[in-house]
Amino acid sequence: MKKVEAIIKPFKLDEVREALSEIGINGLTVTEVKGFGRQKGHTELYRGAEYVVDFLPKVKIEVVIADDLVERAIESIVSTARTGKIGDGKIFVTAVEQVVRIRTGETNEDAV
Repeated sequence: MKKVEAIIKPFKLDEVREALSEIGINGLTVTEVKGFGRQKGHTELYRGAEYVVDFLPKVKIEVVIADDLVERAIESIVSTARTGKIGDGKIFVTAVEQVVRIRTGETNEDAV
């Protein structure tokens, strides 16, 4: 099993969720996060004063899936989240050693 974490622009969340649902991924966790990468934030004007916004709003999607779904999930996220502009986000894939569903005690892929 693998954990796929995707940091994307907030307005792309619904599209990405639908794309993941189409390939059979039903459960996911979404967190509102802030951060920056190469884009290093930007400057804004507020009441005539210029200020720097260092951390930009993003959304982090986390899914734990079977190994055979990982490539399809990555392709779905990339194709739906890409705008072609800086700040589209990143995807991280890590190994998951164990999963336990608290309610039933099911483990690993049965718990996902």
